[in-house]
Amino acid sequence: MIQKTYTAQSLLDEIILGIENVKGEEILILDLREIDNTPCEYFVVCSANSNTQVSAIVSSVQKNVSKALHEKPFHTEGSEVAEWVLIDYVDIVVHVFQKQIREYYNIEELWGDAKSTQVAQNY
Repeated sequence: MIQKTYTAQSLLDEIILGIENVKGEEILILDLREIDNTPCEYFVVCSANSNTQVSAIVSSVQKNVSKALHEKPFHTEGSEVAEWVLIDYVDIVVHVFQKQIREYYNIEELWGDAKSTQVAQNY
């Protein structure tokens, strides 16, 4: 078994930085650790204005995490259409949505029992 050399917090930090690097919006961290039978410890959710920006955010997150922590996602899906891309880092799953798709699926409401933290943006 391969040992991780980073913490969930350091992975969260690098994911957030990757999103911020390409001006992802409405960044929300959902802490799922206190909820039974969850697929991971955290969801990170953010919005983009176009499929081009969705793709840029996904690329930025993957490059940032790879460079800082030498980690690649376990699985990525949705990149072809780039309306909703899921990046699975096992402990943390990143959801990058176009705004109207995020509103439609409203996963924040679906996981309403999770502690949520809005990330302050400085741009």
